[in-house]
Amino acid sequence: MAGRSRAASRIASRSLCFAILFMPDSTSSQLTHIGPSGQPAMVNVGGKAITARLARARARVVLGPKILALVQAGDLPTRKGPVFQTAILAGVMAAKKTSDLIPLCHPLGLDDCQLTIEVVQPDAIIIECTARVTGKTGVEMEALTGASVAALTVYDMCKAMSHDIVIEQVRLVEKTGGKSDFHHAD
Repeated sequence: MAGRSRAASRIASRSLCFAILFMPDSTSSQLTHIGPSGQPAMVNVGGKAITARLARARARVVLGPKILALVQAGDLPTRKGPVFQTAILAGVMAAKKTSDLIPLCHPLGLDDCQLTIEVVQPDAIIIECTARVTGKTGVEMEALTGASVAALTVYDMCKAMSHDIVIEQVRLVEKTGGKSDFHHAD
């Protein structure tokens, strides 16, 4: 009997947590992707003005001094190809596919997407993705997706040398052209 009451208590506790997480309340009405019923909803951008929009995102990848030393003289070639060049291509491809990966993102025809990779001593790289579109919605998710997938590609291509690689500080650095601009102070 005691086992049943503990199990019932766990189920009741989980049900209460689920209800609290998905219960419509005043906070949900402030979230743009939650409809009045508390269900996920795509934002209607039909009434928005078409403007030039830009977003820049950054990811920091700690490779460790050993791997970083290998890339100091230039791009590190691996059996899968040159690491940085492959990561840049992967980041651009991912930015173009963001709406296929993030359920409520609007599909966008990007005007431009550029990635850069900078070596930062003593043991890291900074990947920066800048996405541009002329449209009714921003490109923050595309820039974040591009930087994230480029970082994941670097990890994938370097993991044979070390599993201590850390992807950190994926963040929006700047966005312009929408209702409000944002610039992260470094």
